[in-house]
Amino acid sequence: MKKHLFLVTLLGALVGCGQGSGSNDAGGDKAAAGDIKKIDLVATQDGAPLKIDAKLFDTPAAKEFISTGKNPYIGDEEAIKAGKKVFNLYSCVACHGGHAEGAVAPGLTGPEFKYAKNATNKGMFETIWHGTNGGMGAKGLGLMQPDNPAEGLKVDEVLKVIAFVRSNGAINGNE
Repeated sequence: MKKHLFLVTLLGALVGCGQGSGSNDAGGDKAAAGDIKKIDLVATQDGAPLKIDAKLFDTPAAKEFISTGKNPYIGDEEAIKAGKKVFNLYSCVACHGGHAEGAVAPGLTGPEFKYAKNATNKGMFETIWHGTNGGMGAKGLGLMQPDNPAEGLKVDEVLKVIAFVRSNGAINGNE
């Protein structure tokens, strides 16, 4: 009987402990956060899983993207303008042309793509973030210059670049 009473008391204490730890946490319970559906991102080069710190998905648009694979900036004129600025600043224009139509590197507007996955925003994000086997280096934060983790594009910036690219073609990538 004492053993039974001890187990019931222990179980009650454990349940009480679990309830108390998450109730005052503004960020929510860590286990509950793991329940959020996330898309799987893979490298264009070899299909290996991309390990991107979840903290980098820090804007509403980035959070929507990692949950759905959809880019909420598609068609958003302010985001397109910001994406064009980054496209020019990072010299994407030198290889892909002023409207992402292609120059010395492939066009990014479709309907034909060097990497078929780039017809989707998820695929284009993976390609921009981690680079290709064909010459384009990674542009993602911490990957562009491995010795400088502050160098490279943030998730939100990549999504805006994609919005700019999509504004120059007929494919929106959210299909």
